[in-house]
Amino acid sequence: MRQSIRRRRSVRGDDLVTFISHTAAASGAELATVRLATALEAKGVATSVLFTDTGPMVEELHRRAIPVNVVSGPFDSSRVRIGGSVTALPIGVWHMVHTGWTLGGFAKQSGSTILVAESTKALLMGTIAARRARLPLIWHVHDRISSEYFGTALASIIRVLGWVVSAGYIANSTSTLKSLLTSRKRAVVAYPGIEPVVVPSREPRPPAEVEIAMVGRLERWKGQDLLLRALAVSAFRPSVTFVGGAHFGEDFGTELTELARELGLQDRVTFAGHVSDPTSILADADIAVHCSRTTEPFGQVIVEAMAAGCAVIAANSGGPLEIVSDGVDGLLVDPTDTTSFAAALDSLIEDSDRRSEMAERARATSTRFTIEETAAIVAQFLGVADRDGVGGRGRG
Repeated sequence: MRQSIRRRRSVRGDDLVTFISHTAAASGAELATVRLATALEAKGVATSVLFTDTGPMVEELHRRAIPVNVVSGPFDSSRVRIGGSVTALPIGVWHMVHTGWTLGGFAKQSGSTILVAESTKALLMGTIAARRARLPLIWHVHDRISSEYFGTALASIIRVLGWVVSAGYIANSTSTLKSLLTSRKRAVVAYPGIEPVVVPSREPRPPAEVEIAMVGRLERWKGQDLLLRALAVSAFRPSVTFVGGAHFGEDFGTELTELARELGLQDRVTFAGHVSDPTSILADADIAVHCSRTTEPFGQVIVEAMAAGCAVIAANSGGPLEIVSDGVDGLLVDPTDTTSFAAALDSLIEDSDRRSEMAERARATSTRFTIEETAAIVAQFLGVADRDGVGGRGRG
């Protein structure tokens, strides 16, 4: 699928920021990219997006009138992934190089002036694309480049590659930025902002009627099973809704369903699947849980839950530490410690006044993470103009 290429210019200046992503799935990084492109356009900065596969984000960008192209080619994302086939890796990398060359042709014809790689795979493809189009490449880093996720050797390779090929970094958190090689590189932290939501306050439910929500892809590292195990030893019997589907060929959902049955929780657990906008589910929940067993780079769903008026329990590492003030606007826990996790849940379920007060403070905290602020930081960093004349270089 390809949209006709057209040259675009921002309201002020000759900049066209083109984002490159290897997937158009409705995942955190891709949702953040769509929001950022929209907010930049609202500030008068021309944007476009290049995907190497089709998916829900393509239609969403069409709906928002953001130019988008899907570059069909030999690249198959499943060939290059953590834990994938070693024998398929060289073929996958070659396909990424080939696709990168095609992306460079698109960028050149459309009049792009800056390329922004939105994933690690996009970084490799963007390297080739930037060389062909003779454009600067910025790496928008949504993942912590650490051994915890990539393994020691691969994480080191990715860090060095990013340092060599990119002109600078946009990191989604300070935690993410610290996982990169930044010596003599321009870099900025731009938290993934959320779009405005209006959710009216409501009376807290009594302990026996509390609703819990957890939003996130059904993947082992996201830790949905940890919540189930904590609920199994909880003193209360809240209802729980898991929002999110499985991606990239994984089937963790089946394992979670079986675990819920083994723990005797099947009557209290709902798997809602992928929901394009989970705001209504979060708005109806009393408590939102984030319990990634692997360090989260940021945690957009935490901010979304806060804005929706939930009391939040989040993992005590990585990005969530930059969002939640423990005991003030949420609770931070080690989700792998079942006893402590369950105790945190019980403390909020039992005390409806504390739960309500924490939720109100969470609403106030969420206003620090707006997409308008994100766009302003990114526009300044990239040196592109906006309607208010904001421009120049980001901090190093």
